Amino acid sequence: MIRFWITFAASVAGMALILLLGACLLRPVIHWIVGNFLRRLMSDTYAENLLEMLPAFLRMKPHLVFENSLRAHSGKVIERPFGSPRRFPHFDQLVFSPAQVHHFPTELDTAIDVTLTIGPRARRPLRIDIPLLLGGMGFGVGVSAKLRHALALGASQAGTAINSGHGPLLPEERSLAKHLIVQYHTAYWARFPEALQKADAVEIRFGQGALAGVGVTLPAQEIAGAARELMRLPEGVDGVIPSRHPELLVPEDLPKLVRHLREITSGVPIGVKMSAGKYLERDLERAVSAGVDFISIDGGQAGTKAAPPILQDDFGLPTIYALCRAVRFLENNKLKDRVTLLVGGSFFTPGDCLKAIALGADGVYLGTAALWAMTHTQVAKAVPWEPPTQLVYYGGKLEHRFDEQQAAAHLYQFLVSTVEEMKVGIRALGKTSLREIGSDDLLALDEWTAYITGVSPGYPQGDDKASPPLS
Repeated sequence: MIRFWITFAASVAGMALILLLGACLLRPVIHWIVGNFLRRLMSDTYAENLLEMLPAFLRMKPHLVFENSLRAHSGKVIERPFGSPRRFPHFDQLVFSPAQVHHFPTELDTAIDVTLTIGPRARRPLRIDIPLLLGGMGFGVGVSAKLRHALALGASQAGTAINSGHGPLLPEERSLAKHLIVQYHTAYWARFPEALQKADAVEIRFGQGALAGVGVTLPAQEIAGAARELMRLPEGVDGVIPSRHPELLVPEDLPKLVRHLREITSGVPIGVKMSAGKYLERDLERAVSAGVDFISIDGGQAGTKAAPPILQDDFGLPTIYALCRAVRFLENNKLKDRVTLLVGGSFFTPGDCLKAIALGADGVYLGTAALWAMTHTQVAKAVPWEPPTQLVYYGGKLEHRFDEQQAAAHLYQFLVSTVEEMKVGIRALGKTSLREIGSDDLLALDEWTAYITGVSPGYPQGDDKASPPLS
């Protein structure tokens, strides 16, 4: 035993000596390399200096250099995931007005009502437990069956709805999802009656924030297995999602489609999804004249699996602009209590979700934030050699390593945490229900935001007095 400890101590001492000698020898080598590099960096002309990239990147952002390199390499339209990196006007310049003395905060043990009814005038309204819904992530055209399963399980546990997106409906999805919104898009597989009849609501998709209203061609080699079978797409044929609904030759055809969907689904809420532009009010007028029960507005900074950067960066109004215009349209036409307004596009925090509701939205669609919450620590299975999306994309290299049960649990916890934080905000306003929240609970920090939203400025305005004089 003594011999063992002597040998062990000698081994440790030897290793320590080797490390010490290595450090002593390595230090001058590193010093020489770094010194030479810095001398060249500080003396070479711009024409021969790596630092020439620094002012170039300050003038043109690195992601733009990267995207132009992709264009130069392929000669084709490139497709960017997630959405625009552009900084759109958002909810940052709005703050809530806390209840203090004039109006007291709500007690901690007071129950807060955060339920949402979609299509209150429909024969079969859709009632969900929270005001947050999961945005469309289509099976086969975007995400894997495992991801769809996790969405359904996590959302069901939280008491909210998922959206089918552009993909075909999985056979098991109805049994997994407590509440299911089926998207009626422009591809023929959206018209299968058996899928529509499983819906708790139907969303007629005209456009979305990250893709405007253009069509998409899915290359045949990217559609295989279950997705191709469920689309009923012949082998070797591309999947095409056209720009227009084939049955809508003119806008006046929309009421007929709404009636058809209402009949085939036995009265579930029928809505439309659209991006927002100059003629938003005219689009809304067409929709409400057709008798829709809800409207989903997608802001210009919304995400998607992949879209040309020009559509993400240069088309569509920011979410806050679109929301405020849609709310005013519904209020001016006395439709706010009849038509449910859902909004999506770059909602990442409980505060932004609550602000949107205060401005007049009834519910908020989450997409990118929910996707990151689902992958959570599972991203470690992908990085640094692959992007995390390879875990969740249909046909992704790491799809087999994605744990759907773990993802469902994390989605549920993310939704619960977000809603509980929203409840904290409602209590801080001295309220007990989402329906009590309004624009009067907000303050604008700058003139432009006050103008856009109609919210009172939080700063002094000329000779205006914030309160009447004391009597």
